[in-house]
Amino acid sequence: MHGDIRELNTWNQALDQADYVFHFAGQTSGYLANQDPMGDLQANVTPVLQMLEACRLRCSNPAILFSGTVTQVGLPSRLPVNESHQDLPVMVYDIHKLVAEKYIQYYANHLGIPGVTLRLSNVYGPGSTVGSTDRGVLNRMIVNALSGKPLTVYGDGARVRDYIFVDDVVSAFLEAGSHAAAISGNYYVVGSGQGFRIVDAINLVATRVEHALGHRPVVQHVPSPESQALIENRDFVADTGNFRSATGWAHQVSLAEGIDSTIQYLLARQETVPISLL
Repeated sequence: MHGDIRELNTWNQALDQADYVFHFAGQTSGYLANQDPMGDLQANVTPVLQMLEACRLRCSNPAILFSGTVTQVGLPSRLPVNESHQDLPVMVYDIHKLVAEKYIQYYANHLGIPGVTLRLSNVYGPGSTVGSTDRGVLNRMIVNALSGKPLTVYGDGARVRDYIFVDDVVSAFLEAGSHAAAISGNYYVVGSGQGFRIVDAINLVATRVEHALGHRPVVQHVPSPESQALIENRDFVADTGNFRSATGWAHQVSLAEGIDSTIQYLLARQETVPISLL
């Protein structure tokens, strides 16, 4: 169905006979959120509240599985990051994701509508194009490498990220759904649990593309833009122990395996869609 997720009536239709809601819709650019806080509020908070209100007014209790972001914690004071870290968001986008998460917790704990938030680290892999230029960076580097373009690293690329393959994310949400009654009202940090320096991840892309195509793309270092957000100046590794204990979930796909799968997916699509347009 098509509808405006900011409108209550849309949710009344969408929730008809629904047992689970996997909420992935929203505005995803941190930079755009800072430029237009009211617009981001309408895109990332209002739809969640309308969804929850539709559940309350309809007296229906589907399990709500919401996609949060690990950047809600802000700049971590230690690694790895788990649910005990204090949340000190430094971007409007992360504030709004945290607000939406808190609404889900409130409706779960006080109104009996089961809800769980999975805070996702850097997701990559085959799938839909990410519209925001500050999202899906690893995928964009793979596309550039396959298109013969240089791969760019800001500064020395020494910041650490936790990259998680999309199939592992899907399995995490399915496990959260199947355990929703037991874990309702909670949020969990979801990542691979392995940290990679950005420069090492980009060089791994170059290596895997070289293995697939026979030539290695150029990796070049460029100065960080002056407009770069504060949240980029952080290191992050997920501690998924609590989620694993609650659901039995564990990530399965290594970074090299995930990059290889993404390369093969994009090469297969190149037959009908030019890679440069993906």
